[in-house]
Amino acid sequence: MISDRVKKGIEKAPHRSLFKALGLNDDELAKPLIGVVNSFNEIIPGHIHLRNIVDAVKKGVIAAGGTPIEFPTIGVCDGIAMNHIGMKYSLGSRELIADSIEIMSKGHAFDGLVMVTNCDKIVPGMIIAAVKLDIPAIIVSGGPMLPGMYKGKPIAVDNVFEAVGKAAKGTISKEELYEIECAACPGAGSCAGLFTANSMNCLTEALGLALPYNGTIPAVFAERIRLAKESGKKIIELVKKQITPRKIVTKKAIENALAVDMAIGGSSNTALHIPAIAHYAGIPIRLKDIQPISERTPHLCSIAPSGPHHMIDLHYAGGIPALMNELLKHGLIHGTCMTVTGKSIAQNVKDKSILDTSVIRLVTKPVHKDGGLAVLTGNLAPDGCIVKQAAVDPSMLKHSGPAKVFDSEEEAVKAIMGNQIQKGDVIVIRYEGPRGGPGMREMLTPTSVIAGMGMDKEVALITDGRFSGATRGSSIGHISPEAAAGGPLAIVKDGDIIEIDIPAKKLTLKVDDNEIKARLAKWKAPKPKITTGYMYRYSLMVSSADRGAVFES
Repeated sequence: MISDRVKKGIEKAPHRSLFKALGLNDDELAKPLIGVVNSFNEIIPGHIHLRNIVDAVKKGVIAAGGTPIEFPTIGVCDGIAMNHIGMKYSLGSRELIADSIEIMSKGHAFDGLVMVTNCDKIVPGMIIAAVKLDIPAIIVSGGPMLPGMYKGKPIAVDNVFEAVGKAAKGTISKEELYEIECAACPGAGSCAGLFTANSMNCLTEALGLALPYNGTIPAVFAERIRLAKESGKKIIELVKKQITPRKIVTKKAIENALAVDMAIGGSSNTALHIPAIAHYAGIPIRLKDIQPISERTPHLCSIAPSGPHHMIDLHYAGGIPALMNELLKHGLIHGTCMTVTGKSIAQNVKDKSILDTSVIRLVTKPVHKDGGLAVLTGNLAPDGCIVKQAAVDPSMLKHSGPAKVFDSEEEAVKAIMGNQIQKGDVIVIRYEGPRGGPGMREMLTPTSVIAGMGMDKEVALITDGRFSGATRGSSIGHISPEAAAGGPLAIVKDGDIIEIDIPAKKLTLKVDDNEIKARLAKWKAPKPKITTGYMYRYSLMVSSADRGAVFES
């Protein structure tokens, strides 16, 4: 066992003495040492209950003959970090989380890891740590929040963001905004729609790194505790059989995750995280590689923000196993991929039926014939960009209009709230990419205000930043190369015509090629927005969005 490095032999007497200071006895030290990573904190609703989940994991580990040892990692709540400098630190936390787990695991010689997670960057951060370390590991989600209720209808945090736009326009009162604010988030769990956290927790199942239903069992259900116990038991089996993450996360597993992503209509942030996971696992996947999978995979679920359902509806409809079984029947995923159950995907999803075809559609009767995400290219995004086409009104799938250019999110929000945006405009927000932001902020505030003001069928928004999973409308992000790297987005001027053609997968700046070259030749990189601390160091190391905003080494 790996832990023999710190507990076997006469020369390890000092190490054993330190373990005994923790209260461990010789019998416990003789068993596999399992690190239980807990991202509990008192600031993220999706993590506030994780101590209960971790306690259940520990019981499972002990029952199966292991010794659990808990340690923490950090997390940022993207909703609370939204629309201020805090959002610059969210994406950067992904690599910091992965590195902290790597340090703890290498420093203390754990035999295996159970990673208890839930929200946006914490899930991919833990998966990245798993594939980098390549010791037996299993992911356990804290589960989704239940939707709130307002006037007899289910709502979630996306409705609050959009209500801000309605209040700004005067279509609802400040009192009604307050009522929505108080109703939308009823308790623990990752926000109730198919936003980034829940998308990634579902894709963890598809990758094979979590037990079935990990992505959809609500946070407050006893079933979630039972899943955690079973995951604790399962890690001991993985250690004994030496089933490690890189035996699970293969190129075919990555393709499965992308196919499930397209079928559920997941967050556009998955187009950052899946390529990043692949990169750290040694699998070459770029943003452009997503498009062929989108073209062959139908969109089967209409989950908020792009539809009326929430995560609890997806769970009751059969969850990810039922959806994957439907995809498998039509040859749209690889059934032979290994999972942490010790069985293949095909074995896991066998006989898992769709229980509500209004929530999980049949492949023969999809919501859309191709996937929820689309990759666009063109002279404005030579290396690609991403749009959640499932959340775009059909009238905006093709759009051409004049650019309104802003060099930060704050400038754009001020203009939108100040009624400076006209019907037909294409809002451009640049210098918000991984390097330029730095940290590639989510743009939920501008997109939600646009939607709340009733303009989501009238204007488009493009950026080298990114969007929340709660975003809807013609919102195109991850434009690569980013402006701070000298991408064409840097030289767009107010009034330039931008043509968006989502069906044709094109994003075009209607400016002569020679003029584009001339503007680029005159362009000079702006000064960094942050010049000290972690995010300054991050900006010097991070790749473009089309590669997943990864560190090169």
